[in-house]
Amino acid sequence: MGHTEGRATEAEPQSEETAASGEEAKADGADGTRPDGEAAIPATNTGTGTMSADPEGQADSAPSRRRRHWRWVRRAVLALVLALLLPLLAAGTALRVNYAGDPVDGARTRGRDAIWLGHAWVDGRKTDADVAALAKQLGGTGIRDLYVHAGPLEHDGTLPASAYRNARWLIPAVHRALPGVRVQAWLGDVLATESPDGLRLERARTRAAVVSSTEEILAAGFDGVHFDLEPLHSGDRNYLALLDNLRALTRAHHALLSVAAHQIDPLPAFHSVWGTLAGHPKWWSQAYFGQVARRVDQIAVMSYDTMQPLQSLYGGYVAQQTSLALEVTPPTTDLLMGLPFFHENRFGHWAHAETVPAAARGVRLGLSRTDADRARFGVALYVDFAATEADWTAYREGWVRP
Repeated sequence: MGHTEGRATEAEPQSEETAASGEEAKADGADGTRPDGEAAIPATNTGTGTMSADPEGQADSAPSRRRRHWRWVRRAVLALVLALLLPLLAAGTALRVNYAGDPVDGARTRGRDAIWLGHAWVDGRKTDADVAALAKQLGGTGIRDLYVHAGPLEHDGTLPASAYRNARWLIPAVHRALPGVRVQAWLGDVLATESPDGLRLERARTRAAVVSSTEEILAAGFDGVHFDLEPLHSGDRNYLALLDNLRALTRAHHALLSVAAHQIDPLPAFHSVWGTLAGHPKWWSQAYFGQVARRVDQIAVMSYDTMQPLQSLYGGYVAQQTSLALEVTPPTTDLLMGLPFFHENRFGHWAHAETVPAAARGVRLGLSRTDADRARFGVALYVDFAATEADWTAYREGWVRP
């Protein structure tokens, strides 16, 4: 605010009643006598609403009431501002403290990292030269899984084969250039949870279509399937039912099942509060995150788009998210924390704050404090087509060989 409230204000104009009283006083004379010499009769309250000449009555004039009203309004606004700011300041302080300290020496890649790759890899735009360049870029890193965009799914759960028409070229090409690296089909769609349009998981036939589409895409040679369905609300039982069916299918094909996961409540039941205020719950409860993690081979936390304005706060937030996820992810499931390999400035994401160095340090701190010896752990880089050389350098220096 540019000006301090509570400063002296301009004098308020007289009311009509006050002005009239002044004129009568002039007419009566200063000694209380009327011009004809007779004594002036004092005003009295006759019960008919006539204002008393008593000074206490004057103190309750309209200007006085207005001043009391605005004083009350200012105090109420100040109380509301403090009620909103104090929890934010406390949360910010906690995140800043969470970013302090030093990670343990062993908090670094376990060779289980992943990267999301764009649709150009399966629609005909990429060539053998691009695969060779990718192999050079990934050399000496901890990346083991490629999530290649092969969708999106149709709203009814089906997937046309034309969406991934070059998969049969890409998969063997990657296997030749990058032995041991797995190629997973990245599938997703917008859910009809916050708008009338989108995929509806509550429909059994839609879930069955998703399973059939997965079977078809695995037949194309993918090593696994990676699902990113948003916005997915915490507690969605239909999603858990879908994962149970998908897990049975992928195990039968000796393939991987992985998912992109929402962030975990930074405060208890925060998703419920945010959902009420904004209509978009965004976070999952920690318990629901654990339910999802137990049904998949890999779970990758989308630990970006956090609304944090500073690197220290973002890094502290990632450290907290890492700890919360580690606490409920079984040791048999790969837990991956997302690193922002993209640069945007919009509500919810500030490029100057959400950086790879801050995220990598936050991941290391959370891992060090919660489960430093966790073997099935890594980071996931989002996304290849938006990444800069600075992002790759920060990943190598902050996580691969810090």
